[in-house]
Amino acid sequence: MKKARYILDPHAFTRIYGETEQADLARRVSLAGPPITPEDARRDPAVLSDLEILLTGWGAPTLDAAFLDAAPKLEAVFYGAGSVRGMVTDAFWERNIRLTSAYGANAVPVSEFTLAQILLCLKRCWYFAHHYRHTGAYPAEKPVPGAYNRTVGIISLGMIGRRICEMLRAFDLKVLAFDPFAAEEDFKALGVEPCGLDDLFRRADVVSLHTPWLPETEGMITGAHLARMKPGASFINTARGAVVREKEMIAVLRERPDLTAVLDVTHPEPPAAGSPLFSLPNVMLTPHIAGALGRECNRLGRYMVEELDRYLAGETMRYEITRQKARRLA
Repeated sequence: MKKARYILDPHAFTRIYGETEQADLARRVSLAGPPITPEDARRDPAVLSDLEILLTGWGAPTLDAAFLDAAPKLEAVFYGAGSVRGMVTDAFWERNIRLTSAYGANAVPVSEFTLAQILLCLKRCWYFAHHYRHTGAYPAEKPVPGAYNRTVGIISLGMIGRRICEMLRAFDLKVLAFDPFAAEEDFKALGVEPCGLDDLFRRADVVSLHTPWLPETEGMITGAHLARMKPGASFINTARGAVVREKEMIAVLRERPDLTAVLDVTHPEPPAAGSPLFSLPNVMLTPHIAGALGRECNRLGRYMVEELDRYLAGETMRYEITRQKARRLA
């Protein structure tokens, strides 16, 4: 059996790897001992000498030259969380070590949260909830887009964006999508219409952002985009706050009280004390809850069990991350 070890934050270990996942992994690999932290490994690099399989997650070790020199037999890393950007280094990619992540598992609750928000926004739920609470009276009129023959815009067709497009097939909605890297066949397979970014904001009743935060995407969504939106439209961000020019967004939301912004992410996070995002009546602010929380985190560990099965069987890992792919992921 391959020799393996858990190295990660101790709280992350119990969140990601439930009892069932721990038992299943223990039947597949030879565990060198109890979970340790990256600091433990730094203090005693000898614990890495026979390591072939690294099981990790939040609070993972940095896979730099020092770590890799101490782990000369390392073959594969199973990261039971989403983004690997804080863990990998150039030295790691040069060693040709296999890497997989549970980013697909984290896409599930984000997609579910987003779908719920899209449907609520099509009813202008947050607008009316705020009005009702603060006036104590029914609104004189209740104009809503509704979820019939209306338009939803999806920005970026990564795993989450694609999953949401598939989920929206169940509804009588038109779906537009912006992704300059997607092929024509991708749009056709998802049953969505390719659309430029400016036109997507102009046409959609709800716009949902799923673009990773990369140097190329920072500040991609501007105030001008939001200002183009239809009366009563909504903007949802479950991606990263830095993809949006926040000051410009706030200015538009002040000028356009008919718009609603559902923001699960901000930049910084949480917003600075006194930020208008806390007080603007047309902002629905949540504390980064779209991703895996509670028992949902065990899905991350389950995906790692399944990926390990594929690896040990010599099969292609479904969520394997290459150096090239890592550049496009969050």
